[in-house]
Amino acid sequence: MLTGKVAVVTGGNQGIGRAIAQALAQADASVALSARTVDSLERAAREIQSLGVDCLGVPCDVRDPSSTDAMAGEVLEHFGHVDVVIANAGIAGAIRPMHEITYEEWQDCLITDLDGVYLTFRRFIAPMIKAGRGGSLIAVSSMTGKRPLPERTPYSAAKMGVIGLVRSLALELGPYNIRVNSVCPGAVAGQRLDRIVRQSAQARGITEAEAMRQFSDPSALKRPTAAEEVGAACVFLASEASSGITGEDMNVSAGLVMY
Repeated sequence: MLTGKVAVVTGGNQGIGRAIAQALAQADASVALSARTVDSLERAAREIQSLGVDCLGVPCDVRDPSSTDAMAGEVLEHFGHVDVVIANAGIAGAIRPMHEITYEEWQDCLITDLDGVYLTFRRFIAPMIKAGRGGSLIAVSSMTGKRPLPERTPYSAAKMGVIGLVRSLALELGPYNIRVNSVCPGAVAGQRLDRIVRQSAQARGITEAEAMRQFSDPSALKRPTAAEEVGAACVFLASEASSGITGEDMNVSAGLVMY
C-alpha cells in the first residue's frame, strides 16, 4: 500500500508511535523514527528493520527547533525525500485542577504537544513542496481535543490547538497536493493510560479500577482503543486510499467521540 514511500514518525520509540511505525512498515513504507530516548529508539528501529524495510532512528527533542531541524536534515540526507510525516511525540501533562498547575507545567505540555507539531511539520514542508510528490502530514491529536476532560486543561488546550493547526495548514498545502489530517485516539491501552489512570485516581480520590471505568465505559465499544488501531488509521491517511481527505480529525476512540 505504501511501497516506495518514506514516512517519519516522531515519538516512534514506544506506545502509539511504535504501533504507527510498525503499521507503516507492514504497509511496505521506509520509516524514520525519532525520539529523545536513544536506547528505546534503537530497539524500535531494529524491530522495524526486522520487518524488511529501511528504517533510520534519529534522536530528537521536538521541543527544540535546532533538534527538529537536525533530525529532518539527517532523514532527508538518508532517504532523499519524505512523503509522510506523522507528528506523534507528546506528553500527558499535569493532571490536576488548573489552579494547582504551575506555569512551568502548562508550558511544558503546550510546547511539547502543540509547538512540537509545528516544529516537526514546518521543517519538512518546503522539501515536500520542492519535490512535487504531494504527500501526507498527520498529527496525533486526541479525543480530549474535542471532548475536554476535567483536570486536563493543558492537554485539552494543546490538542484542540493541534486540530486548528491541521485545518489551517490543509488549506495552505492543498494546492501542492499535500494533505493534512489528524487522528484523535480515545483512551489507548498501554503504559501511558495506566499512568494517567493512576494520576486521575489520586487526583479524584477514587480507586484505579473506578478511574479506568471512567475512561472506557462511556465508549460505544466499552473498551480502550488499541494502539494498533491508531496505526491502521495512520496508514489509511498516508495512502492513496484517502486521496480526497484533508483537514479532517479522524476519531479512533472505540466510539467515545462521534463528532
